[in-house]
Amino acid sequence: MKRGGFYICIYALLLAGCSSQSNTVTSKAFHNTTAHFNGYWYAKEEVTKIEKDNLKAHTDDYNEILLLYPPLDSARAKGYDKEIQEAIKMASLAIQRHPNSKWVDDSYIMVGKARLLSLDWGNAIQTFKYVNTKSKNPDARHEAIIQLARTFTEHNEFNNAVAAFDFLEKEKLNKTNQKNFYLQRANYFQKRKNYDYMVRNLTKAIPLLKKGDRRGRIYFIIGQVYQELGLEAEAFNFYKKTISTNPEYEIDFYARLYMAQVAEISRSRDLASARKSFRKLLKDSKNKDFRDKIYYEMAVFEFKQHNLKEAMANYNLAVREGSNKLIDGEAYLRLGEIYYDTLKNFQLSQAYYDSAVSSLPTTHENYKAIQARQKILNEFVKNLNTIAWQDSLLVMAKMDTASLRKHIAKVLESQKKPEIKTKKQKKNRVAISEVSTTVNNEGSFDLPDWYFGNPTAVALGQTEFTRVWGSIPLADNWRRSSRAAGAVERSQAAQASNQTVQPAATEAVVAKDPVKVEFDRILTELPLTDSAVAIANGKIEDAYFNLGNIYYFDLKETDNAIKSYEALLSRYPATEYRAETLYKLYLILKESDPARANQLADELKKKYPESSYARILVNPNYLQESGLVVEQQKAIYKKAYDHYDAGDLGSAAILIQEGVSMGETEFTPNLKLLSILIIGKTENISQYQLKLEAFAKEYTGTDLAKYAQRLLESSRAYTLQREKEKGIQYIASLNESHFFVLISEKKDAIEGIAARELENFNATNFSDRKLKVSNLILNDTYTLTLVSDLSGLQPAQEYLKTFSEKRESLTGLKNYKFSYFVITKDNFDIFYRTKGIDEYTRFFEKNYRSQNP
Repeated sequence: MKRGGFYICIYALLLAGCSSQSNTVTSKAFHNTTAHFNGYWYAKEEVTKIEKDNLKAHTDDYNEILLLYPPLDSARAKGYDKEIQEAIKMASLAIQRHPNSKWVDDSYIMVGKARLLSLDWGNAIQTFKYVNTKSKNPDARHEAIIQLARTFTEHNEFNNAVAAFDFLEKEKLNKTNQKNFYLQRANYFQKRKNYDYMVRNLTKAIPLLKKGDRRGRIYFIIGQVYQELGLEAEAFNFYKKTISTNPEYEIDFYARLYMAQVAEISRSRDLASARKSFRKLLKDSKNKDFRDKIYYEMAVFEFKQHNLKEAMANYNLAVREGSNKLIDGEAYLRLGEIYYDTLKNFQLSQAYYDSAVSSLPTTHENYKAIQARQKILNEFVKNLNTIAWQDSLLVMAKMDTASLRKHIAKVLESQKKPEIKTKKQKKNRVAISEVSTTVNNEGSFDLPDWYFGNPTAVALGQTEFTRVWGSIPLADNWRRSSRAAGAVERSQAAQASNQTVQPAATEAVVAKDPVKVEFDRILTELPLTDSAVAIANGKIEDAYFNLGNIYYFDLKETDNAIKSYEALLSRYPATEYRAETLYKLYLILKESDPARANQLADELKKKYPESSYARILVNPNYLQESGLVVEQQKAIYKKAYDHYDAGDLGSAAILIQEGVSMGETEFTPNLKLLSILIIGKTENISQYQLKLEAFAKEYTGTDLAKYAQRLLESSRAYTLQREKEKGIQYIASLNESHFFVLISEKKDAIEGIAARELENFNATNFSDRKLKVSNLILNDTYTLTLVSDLSGLQPAQEYLKTFSEKRESLTGLKNYKFSYFVITKDNFDIFYRTKGIDEYTRFFEKNYRSQNP
């Protein structure tokens, strides 16, 4: 009995020792062990599993610099919600049941990571902030801030991410946190496309990397960045380091491939060695699935050596050898660029651009710009085909029946292709290469038996296309459209119908004479009457004019523009476009051939004196003095908007400036509003809101002003919602330009007095500095008077101290209540956006008053 009582006492003591409130050695050991291996460990396992699944689900694009971390995807996040909740549950149990254990901070961080992975931005941010403010362990606080910076980066809160990184840079971090700091800051710079600073941080992380950090991948990314920056020797070294880590096969393969790409080429022997490396990769059976990529990189290599023929051949092989649509799209794009930029063959360029747009994902970095060029080329080829098609019909209309039949038979015979017997032969034929093209040794372009050079072939081709596909207007991706599908269905239905009327006999069906079929079809298209000939010539006339405009404005090919315009004037002397064409030729030639330009100007003024073009020559201010400037602005607006829509914001901004510089018209506000939309995409949101507010005031009462006001209200509502979710956070980095801000109540209406007093104050005390004073309405209650261009923290503190000491001398402000402070430009953006006066006052007292009593 005594022994039993003894054991009961021991058991009771152990239970007391394991209490969550106990602080004994036994209690600490129990809670540390249980918290670690029960709650925290299971939570970490769930989070690690999600991270591995994300990594596995992400497909690397080796045409771009690989991502350091796989992107977080909302669709995938829903798929692992169960694991997220389990991780949060287990980490929370470790916190609640073992509050005195040393794993509490780690468990909170694990909860934050789980919330980050589930895209629960607000709660993730609050969790990491909680650890930073409550933890007594500096390593845990640093880890929390690193994860906080990552969250800000993933959520595109870049200013906040910078503030976190700036703070950590001044702290003494342990090795693990130092490594993660460099990697996360590199991730931030990758998202900002600042590859110089990205690689600086990655190279600093190298000595701290461990085996589980996938060193090979990081070395490979560093090599890619150096290659992007043009430092090919450094890239070569890091690709070599990648291979030395025995990485996964795909990384190893691409490292070897890119090593050949960046090998230093100084002698012909080096060229031979690089090409040998490519051939070796092609022969390796393990690289069977990568042959398209090898050929693509071989093409890039040869293009760099100015071997155009070999580059084009390898790009075509890249398309033929694989099934990767991304590589196909890139190869089509490069070929399109070669035909566009180097060979100036816009017909074939259009075909390749069409294929590139069909193959590349819409998320491709330059997709909109590629698509914009494709549309221009489509319009170009459409007009070129119109000329060839209508000319061919006019030629054939003059033939007698026998000659026409003979000509059609000859063309059909020339179009016959040798029978393709094997699958390999079929695969090696690419649709675009059906046009026989070569590049000679001098790099010029040859078109033997060119399709468009044969009017009858064009006619036959178009009628055959119409027979198979139906009447389909030129449009993007027509092959995959419902119209094309409908045409196929109609064709199949017609064939089925033909089959049903055939008697169920065994005798062979007699094939129709293809010459007769095409003859009958073309006969219905021929312009055999005067009115039909006039219509055909009208289409050709329009097409020549359109071609000239495309050459001049879109393709920047002035020589070809001159040829097109002169062909129009020569072939159709009485064209309705003559006055405009003469003026455009004058503009093109006035620098290169002034004598010819003057002849054109004289003809224009003599034959078309009442035209706007002649009047411009007589009076250069004619557009400004007439309503025609509005039409010019509208034309500029359309082009600027096309650039804006394609993502080419720089070109759009230049065009808008050109339109605005023509002077204020009823259409000018449209240009200004488009300029503000560009600011919304290129500058911070505060600038965008300020411009919208100013625009709405300048054009009060107009429909555009009302639209701008709606945009402003929507933008403000969005930013306020964001601030509420994350709390107002001012940036602690103070070594930058400042404003001095004086806040007064709007009802006192002292902003004019304040501006004058501050200007006098500046002239008396800071005459050597070019300080500017301005006013701004903060909200319905307060107005701001700003002094700008305080160049840094020290000048701002000096200004603040001087104003505090001499404010009594500002007699105009003696009877009014106001407050004042200094603020950085970045923090002013946050302040103006959030109207957070109280929050900034606390920030100001903490960060400025303590330094400047």
